[in-house]
Amino acid sequence: MSTEPLKNPDTVKTINPIELRGNDSQFLKALGERVTSLRASRGMTRKFVSETAGVSERHLANLEYGKGNVSILVLLQIAEALQCNLAELIGDPTTTSAEWLLIRQLLIGKDENTLRKVRIATSEMMGIKGGHSPGFSPVIALVGLRGAGKSTLGHMLAEDLGFQFVELSREIEKFVGCTISEIQSLYGMNAYRKYERRALEETLQIYPEAVIATPGGIVSDPGTFNLLLGHCTTVWLQAKPEDHMQRVAAQGDLRPMAQNPEAMEDLKKILVGRSTFYSQASMTLDTSSQNIEETFIKLRTMVRKALNLDV
Repeated sequence: MSTEPLKNPDTVKTINPIELRGNDSQFLKALGERVTSLRASRGMTRKFVSETAGVSERHLANLEYGKGNVSILVLLQIAEALQCNLAELIGDPTTTSAEWLLIRQLLIGKDENTLRKVRIATSEMMGIKGGHSPGFSPVIALVGLRGAGKSTLGHMLAEDLGFQFVELSREIEKFVGCTISEIQSLYGMNAYRKYERRALEETLQIYPEAVIATPGGIVSDPGTFNLLLGHCTTVWLQAKPEDHMQRVAAQGDLRPMAQNPEAMEDLKKILVGRSTFYSQASMTLDTSSQNIEETFIKLRTMVRKALNLDV
Protein backbone atom coordinates (compact mmCIF):
# COMPACT_ATOMS: atom_id res chain seq x y z
CA MET A 1 0.00 0.00 0.00
CA SER A 2 1.26 3.46 -0.86
CA THR A 3 2.50 5.52 2.07
CA GLU A 4 1.87 8.83 0.33
CA PRO A 5 -0.81 11.01 2.01
CA LEU A 6 -4.17 10.80 0.28
CA LYS A 7 -5.20 13.95 -1.48
CA ASN A 8 -8.62 15.47 -1.11
CA PRO A 9 -10.70 14.85 -4.31
CA ASP A 10 -11.14 18.58 -4.84
CA THR A 11 -7.40 19.27 -4.59
CA VAL A 12 -6.35 16.73 -7.21
CA LYS A 13 -5.31 18.53 -10.39
CA THR A 14 -7.97 18.66 -13.08
CA ILE A 15 -6.98 16.34 -15.91
CA ASN A 16 -6.60 18.53 -18.98
CA PRO A 17 -5.24 16.63 -22.00
CA ILE A 18 -4.05 19.79 -23.73
CA GLU A 19 -1.97 20.86 -20.70
CA LEU A 20 -0.60 17.33 -20.33
CA ARG A 21 0.30 16.86 -23.99
CA GLY A 22 3.41 14.69 -24.21
CA ASN A 23 3.47 13.91 -20.47
CA ASP A 24 1.79 10.53 -20.10
CA SER A 25 3.19 9.85 -16.63
CA GLN A 26 1.73 13.06 -15.21
CA PHE A 27 -1.66 12.28 -16.71
CA LEU A 28 -1.69 8.71 -15.35
CA LYS A 29 -0.59 9.93 -11.90
CA ALA A 30 -3.45 12.44 -11.78
CA LEU A 31 -5.88 9.77 -12.95
CA GLY A 32 -4.67 7.36 -10.27
CA GLU A 33 -5.04 10.00 -7.57
CA ARG A 34 -8.59 10.70 -8.69
CA VAL A 35 -9.52 6.99 -8.62
CA THR A 36 -8.02 6.60 -5.15
CA SER A 37 -9.79 9.70 -3.82
CA LEU A 38 -13.16 8.69 -5.25
CA ARG A 39 -12.83 5.20 -3.79
CA ALA A 40 -11.96 6.60 -0.37
CA SER A 41 -14.79 9.15 -0.37
CA ARG A 42 -17.24 6.29 -0.95
CA GLY A 43 -15.72 4.19 1.80
CA MET A 44 -14.88 1.31 -0.55
CA THR A 45 -11.94 -1.04 -0.28
CA ARG A 46 -9.83 -1.80 -3.33
CA LYS A 47 -11.00 -5.42 -3.16
CA PHE A 48 -14.67 -4.39 -3.18
CA VAL A 49 -14.23 -2.10 -6.19
CA SER A 50 -12.24 -4.68 -8.15
CA GLU A 51 -14.87 -7.38 -7.54
CA THR A 52 -17.75 -5.05 -8.41
CA ALA A 53 -16.03 -3.75 -11.55
CA GLY A 54 -14.92 -7.22 -12.65
CA VAL A 55 -11.25 -6.31 -12.86
CA SER A 56 -8.33 -7.75 -10.94
CA GLU A 57 -7.23 -6.06 -7.74
CA ARG A 58 -3.72 -5.86 -9.20
CA HIS A 59 -5.04 -4.00 -12.26
CA LEU A 60 -6.88 -1.52 -10.03
CA ALA A 61 -3.79 -1.06 -7.85
CA ASN A 62 -1.66 -0.31 -10.92
CA LEU A 63 -4.22 2.25 -12.04
CA GLU A 64 -4.11 3.98 -8.66
CA TYR A 65 -0.32 3.98 -8.66
CA GLY A 66 -0.29 5.81 -12.02
CA LYS A 67 0.43 2.76 -14.15
CA GLY A 68 -2.75 2.65 -16.22
CA ASN A 69 -2.89 0.60 -19.41
CA VAL A 70 -2.45 1.93 -22.92
CA SER A 71 -6.20 2.24 -23.65
CA ILE A 72 -6.66 5.40 -21.61
CA LEU A 73 -3.62 6.94 -23.31
CA VAL A 74 -5.13 6.25 -26.73
CA LEU A 75 -8.28 8.12 -25.66
CA LEU A 76 -6.07 10.93 -24.41
CA GLN A 77 -4.34 11.18 -27.77
CA ILE A 78 -7.69 11.33 -29.58
CA ALA A 79 -8.91 14.03 -27.18
CA GLU A 80 -5.73 16.00 -27.83
CA ALA A 81 -6.26 15.74 -31.57
CA LEU A 82 -9.86 16.92 -31.19
CA GLN A 83 -8.75 19.70 -28.80
CA CYS A 84 -11.30 18.69 -26.19
CA ASN A 85 -11.15 17.12 -22.75
CA LEU A 86 -11.82 13.49 -21.93
CA ALA A 87 -15.20 14.32 -20.39
CA GLU A 88 -16.46 15.51 -23.77
CA LEU A 89 -15.09 12.40 -25.46
CA ILE A 90 -16.73 9.88 -23.12
CA GLY A 91 -20.06 11.72 -22.83
CA ASP A 92 -20.05 13.51 -19.47
CA PRO A 93 -23.52 15.16 -19.10
CA THR A 94 -21.87 18.51 -18.34
CA THR A 95 -20.42 18.57 -21.85
CA THR A 96 -23.61 17.82 -23.80
CA SER A 97 -24.60 21.39 -24.65
CA ALA A 98 -23.12 24.82 -25.17
CA GLU A 99 -24.70 26.12 -21.96
CA TRP A 100 -23.21 23.29 -19.90
CA LEU A 101 -19.76 23.95 -21.34
CA LEU A 102 -20.04 27.70 -20.71
CA ILE A 103 -21.10 27.09 -17.09
CA ARG A 104 -18.22 24.66 -16.58
CA GLN A 105 -15.76 27.19 -17.95
CA LEU A 106 -17.05 29.88 -15.59
CA LEU A 107 -16.57 27.63 -12.55
CA ILE A 108 -13.24 25.98 -13.33
CA GLY A 109 -10.51 27.25 -11.03
CA LYS A 110 -12.82 29.06 -8.61
CA ASP A 111 -12.20 28.66 -4.87
CA GLU A 112 -14.44 26.61 -2.56
CA ASN A 113 -16.18 29.64 -1.07
CA THR A 114 -17.19 30.95 -4.50
CA LEU A 115 -18.41 27.52 -5.61
CA ARG A 116 -20.46 27.18 -2.42
CA LYS A 117 -22.15 30.54 -3.06
CA VAL A 118 -22.93 29.51 -6.63
CA ARG A 119 -24.39 26.18 -5.45
CA ILE A 120 -26.60 27.86 -2.83
CA ALA A 121 -27.78 30.54 -5.28
CA THR A 122 -28.54 27.90 -7.90
CA SER A 123 -30.44 25.78 -5.38
CA GLU A 124 -32.55 28.76 -4.32
CA MET A 125 -33.23 29.71 -7.94
CA MET A 126 -34.47 26.18 -8.62
CA GLY A 127 -36.60 26.10 -5.48
CA ILE A 128 -34.60 23.31 -3.84
CA LYS A 129 -34.48 25.17 -0.53
CA GLY A 130 -38.24 24.84 -0.11
CA GLY A 131 -39.80 27.41 2.24
CA HIS A 132 -36.98 27.44 4.76
CA SER A 133 -34.26 30.00 5.29
CA PRO A 134 -30.95 28.65 3.94
CA GLY A 135 -29.36 26.28 6.43
CA PHE A 136 -31.91 26.72 9.25
CA SER A 137 -34.70 24.25 8.65
CA PRO A 138 -36.45 22.65 11.68
CA VAL A 139 -35.28 19.33 10.27
CA ILE A 140 -31.85 18.68 11.80
CA ALA A 141 -29.58 16.23 9.95
CA LEU A 142 -26.49 14.87 11.69
CA VAL A 143 -23.75 13.79 9.28
CA GLY A 144 -20.40 12.10 9.79
CA LEU A 145 -18.77 8.69 9.89
CA ARG A 146 -19.98 5.78 12.00
CA GLY A 147 -18.97 6.27 15.59
CA ALA A 148 -19.30 10.06 15.51
CA GLY A 149 -22.25 9.93 17.93
CA LYS A 150 -25.10 10.58 15.49
CA SER A 151 -27.54 8.08 17.00
CA THR A 152 -26.80 8.83 20.67
CA LEU A 153 -26.74 12.60 20.29
CA GLY A 154 -29.62 12.51 17.82
CA HIS A 155 -31.88 10.74 20.33
CA MET A 156 -30.95 13.24 23.02
CA LEU A 157 -31.46 16.26 20.76
CA ALA A 158 -34.83 15.04 19.43
CA GLU A 159 -36.10 14.48 22.97
CA ASP A 160 -34.92 17.92 24.06
CA LEU A 161 -36.55 19.67 21.09
CA GLY A 162 -39.69 17.53 21.10
CA PHE A 163 -38.97 16.48 17.50
CA GLN A 164 -39.25 13.09 15.83
CA PHE A 165 -36.00 11.12 15.79
CA VAL A 166 -35.26 9.28 12.52
CA GLU A 167 -32.43 6.79 12.02
CA LEU A 168 -32.28 6.85 8.23
CA SER A 169 -30.58 3.43 8.01
CA ARG A 170 -33.52 1.86 9.85
CA GLU A 171 -35.97 3.62 7.52
CA ILE A 172 -34.15 2.14 4.52
CA GLU A 173 -34.37 -1.34 6.03
CA LYS A 174 -38.09 -0.96 6.73
CA PHE A 175 -38.66 0.34 3.22
CA VAL A 176 -36.88 -2.59 1.54
CA GLY A 177 -37.64 -5.31 4.10
CA CYS A 178 -34.09 -6.47 4.78
CA THR A 179 -30.88 -5.31 6.42
CA ILE A 180 -28.44 -2.80 4.92
CA SER A 181 -25.82 -5.49 4.35
CA GLU A 182 -28.41 -7.70 2.63
CA ILE A 183 -29.51 -4.82 0.39
CA GLN A 184 -25.94 -4.18 -0.67
CA SER A 185 -25.11 -7.85 -1.26
CA LEU A 186 -28.38 -8.73 -3.02
CA TYR A 187 -29.01 -5.60 -5.06
CA GLY A 188 -25.67 -3.76 -5.15
CA MET A 189 -24.47 -0.35 -3.99
CA ASN A 190 -26.27 1.59 -6.73
CA ALA A 191 -29.62 0.14 -5.65
CA TYR A 192 -28.84 0.93 -2.02
CA ARG A 193 -28.13 4.57 -2.90
CA LYS A 194 -31.54 4.80 -4.64
CA TYR A 195 -33.29 3.40 -1.56
CA GLU A 196 -31.33 5.83 0.60
CA ARG A 197 -32.53 8.75 -1.54
CA ARG A 198 -36.14 7.55 -1.40
CA ALA A 199 -36.02 7.09 2.37
CA LEU A 200 -34.72 10.64 2.79
CA GLU A 201 -37.39 12.06 0.47
CA GLU A 202 -40.16 10.32 2.42
CA THR A 203 -38.72 11.43 5.75
CA LEU A 204 -38.68 15.06 4.59
CA GLN A 205 -42.28 14.75 3.38
CA ILE A 206 -43.60 13.11 6.55
CA TYR A 207 -41.86 15.08 9.30
CA PRO A 208 -41.87 18.90 9.32
CA GLU A 209 -39.73 18.79 12.46
CA ALA A 210 -37.20 16.02 13.02
CA VAL A 211 -33.68 15.03 13.95
CA ILE A 212 -32.16 12.67 11.37
CA ALA A 213 -29.13 10.46 11.95
CA THR A 214 -27.79 9.88 8.45
CA PRO A 215 -25.58 7.02 7.15
CA GLY A 216 -21.93 7.99 6.88
CA GLY A 217 -21.89 7.36 3.13
CA ILE A 218 -24.82 9.63 2.29
CA VAL A 219 -22.30 12.11 0.85
CA SER A 220 -21.40 9.55 -1.85
CA ASP A 221 -24.43 10.53 -3.94
CA PRO A 222 -24.29 14.27 -4.78
CA GLY A 223 -28.02 14.38 -5.56
CA THR A 224 -29.00 12.95 -2.19
CA PHE A 225 -26.54 15.15 -0.33
CA ASN A 226 -27.80 18.22 -2.18
CA LEU A 227 -31.32 17.29 -1.06
CA LEU A 228 -30.09 17.04 2.53
CA LEU A 229 -28.22 20.36 2.39
CA GLY A 230 -31.18 22.09 0.76
CA HIS A 231 -33.85 21.02 3.25
CA CYS A 232 -32.08 20.48 6.56
CA THR A 233 -29.99 22.22 9.15
CA THR A 234 -26.93 20.02 8.86
CA VAL A 235 -24.40 19.35 11.61
CA TRP A 236 -21.13 17.52 10.98
CA LEU A 237 -20.23 15.48 14.05
CA GLN A 238 -16.47 15.32 13.75
CA ALA A 239 -14.26 12.90 15.69
CA LYS A 240 -10.73 11.55 15.72
CA PRO A 241 -10.21 8.32 13.73
CA GLU A 242 -9.28 6.48 16.94
CA ASP A 243 -12.58 7.52 18.54
CA HIS A 244 -14.57 6.42 15.50
CA MET A 245 -12.99 2.97 15.63
CA GLN A 246 -13.26 2.60 19.40
CA ARG A 247 -16.93 3.61 19.51
CA VAL A 248 -17.91 1.23 16.71
CA ALA A 249 -16.10 -1.61 18.47
CA ALA A 250 -17.76 -0.70 21.78
CA GLN A 251 -21.13 -1.16 20.06
CA GLY A 252 -20.11 -4.76 19.36
CA ASP A 253 -19.37 -4.28 15.67
CA LEU A 254 -15.90 -5.64 14.96
CA ARG A 255 -16.32 -5.77 11.16
CA PRO A 256 -14.13 -2.71 10.44
CA MET A 257 -11.19 -4.52 12.05
CA ALA A 258 -11.97 -8.11 11.11
CA GLN A 259 -9.12 -9.61 9.08
CA ASN A 260 -7.98 -6.12 8.17
CA PRO A 261 -4.72 -5.02 9.80
CA GLU A 262 -4.91 -1.74 7.86
CA ALA A 263 -8.39 -0.82 9.14
CA MET A 264 -7.22 2.38 10.83
CA GLU A 265 -5.36 3.53 7.73
CA ASP A 266 -8.46 2.84 5.62
CA LEU A 267 -10.59 4.80 8.06
CA LYS A 268 -8.27 7.80 7.85
CA LYS A 269 -8.48 7.69 4.05
CA ILE A 270 -12.27 7.63 4.18
CA LEU A 271 -12.25 10.65 6.49
CA VAL A 272 -9.98 12.56 4.11
CA GLY A 273 -12.07 11.57 1.10
CA ARG A 274 -15.36 12.68 2.68
CA SER A 275 -14.25 15.70 4.68
CA THR A 276 -14.85 18.15 1.82
CA PHE A 277 -18.47 17.02 1.65
CA TYR A 278 -19.06 16.88 5.40
CA SER A 279 -17.62 20.38 5.71
CA GLN A 280 -20.52 21.72 3.61
CA ALA A 281 -22.74 21.24 6.69
CA SER A 282 -24.29 24.30 8.33
CA MET A 283 -22.35 23.65 11.54
CA THR A 284 -19.51 21.46 12.80
CA LEU A 285 -19.12 19.95 16.28
CA ASP A 286 -16.06 18.07 17.56
CA THR A 287 -17.27 15.07 19.57
CA SER A 288 -13.77 14.01 20.65
CA SER A 289 -12.99 17.03 22.82
CA GLN A 290 -15.34 16.29 25.73
CA ASN A 291 -17.67 13.64 27.18
CA ILE A 292 -21.12 12.89 25.77
CA GLU A 293 -23.01 15.14 28.21
CA GLU A 294 -20.79 18.15 27.48
CA THR A 295 -20.98 17.44 23.74
CA PHE A 296 -24.78 17.34 23.90
CA ILE A 297 -24.91 20.70 25.68
CA LYS A 298 -22.82 22.25 22.89
CA LEU A 299 -25.00 20.62 20.20
CA ARG A 300 -28.22 21.70 21.93
CA THR A 301 -26.98 25.29 22.27
CA MET A 302 -25.85 25.66 18.65
CA VAL A 303 -29.02 24.10 17.20
CA ARG A 304 -31.41 26.08 19.39
CA LYS A 305 -29.56 29.28 18.52
CA ALA A 306 -29.78 28.49 14.80
CA LEU A 307 -33.54 27.84 15.10
CA ASN A 308 -34.08 30.95 17.26
CA LEU A 309 -35.34 28.84 20.17
CA ASP A 310 -34.78 29.56 23.84
CA VAL A 311 -31.39 28.18 24.80
